[in-house]
Amino acid sequence: MLELNANGILEELQMTTSVHELEAEVLGLPAPDRARILERLIESFDHDSKVADAWLDEALRREAEVESGKVTMVPGREAVARIRAQLA
Repeated sequence: MLELNANGILEELQMTTSVHELEAEVLGLPAPDRARILERLIESFDHDSKVADAWLDEALRREAEVESGKVTMVPGREAVARIRAQLA
């Protein structure tokens, strides 16, 4: 981050916490806290609210399908194995 110093010259601000220290601290948090931080970070990159709204709609649709029994959840490894079998 840049800031004007007393002489009107742009200088880079020194962060008090390094990225590595911050990463270690975040990884030490409980999973729900890490998930919340992850959501906020992803949101910070997504400036297109239409895209965010579309993803939310898709997630809600899929959740409703699972809750209604229309579809059943499959563990990730099994899903990948199924896809690989279909592609073979």
